[in-house]
Amino acid sequence: MPQQADRRRIVILGAAGRDFHNFNVVYRDNPAFEIVAFTATQIPGIAGRRYPAELAGRLYPAGIPIVDETELDALCRRERIDAVVFAYSDVAHEQVMHVASRALAAGADFALLGPRRTMLRSALPVIAVAAVRTGCGKSAIARWLSRRLHDRGRNVAVLRHPMPYGDLVRERVQRFASLADLDAANCTVEEREEYEPHIALGTVVFAGVDYAAILEAAEREADIIVWDGGNNDFPFVRPDLHIAVADALRPGQVATHHPGETVARMADVLVVNKTDSASPEQIETTTAALRAVNPKAPIVRARSPVRLDDAGAVAGRRVLVVEDGPTITHGGMPYGAGFVAAEAAGAAAIVDPRRSAAREIAEVFEKYPHIGAVLPAIGYGPRQLAALAQTINNSAGEIVVSATPVDLGRLIRIDRPVIRARYDYAEDGTPTLSGFIDQFLAAHPRPR
Repeated sequence: MPQQADRRRIVILGAAGRDFHNFNVVYRDNPAFEIVAFTATQIPGIAGRRYPAELAGRLYPAGIPIVDETELDALCRRERIDAVVFAYSDVAHEQVMHVASRALAAGADFALLGPRRTMLRSALPVIAVAAVRTGCGKSAIARWLSRRLHDRGRNVAVLRHPMPYGDLVRERVQRFASLADLDAANCTVEEREEYEPHIALGTVVFAGVDYAAILEAAEREADIIVWDGGNNDFPFVRPDLHIAVADALRPGQVATHHPGETVARMADVLVVNKTDSASPEQIETTTAALRAVNPKAPIVRARSPVRLDDAGAVAGRRVLVVEDGPTITHGGMPYGAGFVAAEAAGAAAIVDPRRSAAREIAEVFEKYPHIGAVLPAIGYGPRQLAALAQTINNSAGEIVVSATPVDLGRLIRIDRPVIRARYDYAEDGTPTLSGFIDQFLAAHPRPR
């Protein structure tokens, strides 16, 4: 066993997701390395905590500190760090290299861990849904896929990319089969946006911190695994069929962000989504960009139709639009499905939420100045939830159009009517994703 002085000193840069996974599968219980710290960005309230000893293993009896990424330069110099490992997603390639430059200037190596070292192997067939950017529509495709597998008689378990924002020990392995499970776990709005739609379809969702244990738990209940990716990360579990989604409304972003370009290059099937909203030129540009990085994978086209529960209630009214949070924030979209649906329904005006924004919400608009006249459904904790409610209730909107997959009315008190906007996956022409799924199922029949 290497002596303490011989251990390679590492900092893992993350956002409470892949960073923990990379540690668990590569560094935990490995005496050749000493993880000095994790850093945190993107998600509020993560820095200042510790990765707990109960999860960190025998080499870390005091756990591992989590510090803000702004401290990286000083941390590397003070602790004589040997290598910085980058482990979060949906970051522009240029920004990755800015972080790398900071690490290199401080004397450290800069590293990225790849799929071969970090993917777990399952005893079950695995279909993964990933994307080149946040907000491409992969969640709707994952829901469609889960429903199709159910219809084909398969027992599906969804493994969702991690969002462990609370008590990490309690969240080592999470299983969600009902809304009551989400309530008991004090899930954030961001978690509920991903879990609630699957639960509504009768699918059990697994998530948490320790994905080896999570996968083992899912395998006990299912005969097929669906990996529902987060941001634009590649899967934690080795897929037998890897689907990657691109957004035709952002044709220039197929190969601009990490690790979205990796996802596009790895995929077995590529999906050009939102063809019902994009122009023919955008669709062709997106298709060409995918083909440039992945010449072999088949490309299918898909629509993302949006519908309002009561379009008539929106016509001629002043509307405040609430959108899916991550799509609008670090996903870089100025607006989403709710804005499109409200305008199509004949809203008299779209009310700008900045005029009524509580302080915590105003800070989000300051951090993400690209956001248009929509309100991202931010709710990482009680204070942000309260600020979300205050912003809505103090606005001039007569009607709220909510395009977050979460039922906001269960979480906050809203003093005016809420009309939900829902978006689905729909195939557009041939070849079809359903055709590839059916071929996969024929090759991976249900165990007898």
